[in-house]
Amino acid sequence: MKYLKTVKGKFIERPNRFIATVEIDGKRETVHVKNTGRCKELLLPDAEVILEASDNPSRKTKYDLIAVYKEGLGLVNIDSQAPNKVALEWLKTKDFDYIKPEYTIGNSRIDFYMEKGSDKYLLEVKGCTLEIDGVGYFPDAPTDRGVKHLKELADLSKKGYNCFLAFVIQMEGITEVRPNVSTHPEFGSALSAAEKAGVKVVFLTCSVAEDELVIGKENIPLL
Repeated sequence: MKYLKTVKGKFIERPNRFIATVEIDGKRETVHVKNTGRCKELLLPDAEVILEASDNPSRKTKYDLIAVYKEGLGLVNIDSQAPNKVALEWLKTKDFDYIKPEYTIGNSRIDFYMEKGSDKYLLEVKGCTLEIDGVGYFPDAPTDRGVKHLKELADLSKKGYNCFLAFVIQMEGITEVRPNVSTHPEFGSALSAAEKAGVKVVFLTCSVAEDELVIGKENIPLL
């Protein structure tokens, strides 16, 4: 996926999870943060950030904060909408007969439903932006929604669906994502139970640029 208009800035502060103060060309701007997670190890004072300019003149903020440079790691895309967008681009290269985003099944809504012949697939996507000692971790804040998704996938796997949880790793050089049990132990327990029920975990490495995010390789094939 491509960003059309990007500019560089310097992070100053984050008054709340929706906005940040950034310096762009010597001028302070209030910008929208496209990630409601904590990102506390990324959004540090004076960190270089990448922003996408909006074409909407009626918006209160002119820019979206989409990425940040982390010392010792490089550029980290923190756009929470990006994982599903690049996952769809990636799925379209996998020869599925049918792909349906935001698929409702029973009381559940899963990111993607796919078909290949008579086989039915379900894929839930999570973006990973937290790196510790060369390993990716998820989540960076407690996620009851994430636990719910894992329980749903485990149940649907038992009903005959090919179920996958895909971590889109929004930084380079990281090939593995582990559950962040120190932040949310229940997510780790739910992930373990889901894998025992037949849910497969996919790590999707990415090529990250200031104006682009592209999935490179996966650790296991879907088909």
